[in-house]
Amino acid sequence: MSIQVKELTHIYSEGLPYESRALDSVSFDVSNGEFMGIIGHTGSGKSTLIQHLNGLLKPKSGSIVINGIDITKAGVPMRDIRKKVGLVFQYPEYQLFEENVYKDVSFGPQNLGLSEEEVDKCVREAIALVGLDFTEIAERSPFDLSGGQKRRVAIAGVISMKPEVLILDEPTAGIDPKTHKDILSMICGIHKTQGNIIILVSHNMSDIANYCDKVLVLDNGKVLMHGTPHEVFAKKEILEQTGLDVPPSVELLYKLNERGFSVNTNIFNADETSNEIATVLARK
Repeated sequence: MSIQVKELTHIYSEGLPYESRALDSVSFDVSNGEFMGIIGHTGSGKSTLIQHLNGLLKPKSGSIVINGIDITKAGVPMRDIRKKVGLVFQYPEYQLFEENVYKDVSFGPQNLGLSEEEVDKCVREAIALVGLDFTEIAERSPFDLSGGQKRRVAIAGVISMKPEVLILDEPTAGIDPKTHKDILSMICGIHKTQGNIIILVSHNMSDIANYCDKVLVLDNGKVLMHGTPHEVFAKKEILEQTGLDVPPSVELLYKLNERGFSVNTNIFNADETSNEIATVLARK
């Protein structure tokens, strides 16, 4: 599985007074098994971009080639593409609708035309992957669950279809720190188990630095940067000019340098930062 996006442009309200170019010649690629983060200030085009990746929006121009198929061309069966590309919107729990968890999670596999046995297997695997107990939760109403459980169930409904690409738009928005950490760990578990491409949209720079192989930075609908977390977060001044922050651990290292401590600022996760600070302090 691979994704190649080339010169993608999208215009809202084209020809009207409020015309807006949401995407402007966006190009990037994602390879099989990669975990890519997308960052950018509000209005930079993140949500518009990911809605193109499973055909919810059509571009003004450009192409999106998923596993060799250009999904922007006329006649491409989008049902087949959406089997492969799963999209979890922000606050996905608002999309729960069935009378119990089992029915909610089974909705996708049933619509793929799977047998009853295959659907049951997909549902059980998905519920386990999101860290919930099938026996305890399957017959419960999704509306009686906690916020974190609802979000897990909503994500289970997408991964039950075993997408080869899983796109998550701010999956930790509006939840407490412990649930935030649990949801990210769960996503990593899904990635490890299913070996799929993960695309994570987030405003949390620490999450992007700690979990992603690649980072795509959008600014006013254009690609500002595209590279590894080390390559992107090394350009602190450029990020700050576009209203973005570096991870707090990086900011701490810069502050230490300003105070006279000679530390390596080319470090982007908490464990590496702790080790670097410990090493520097040991030399004092």
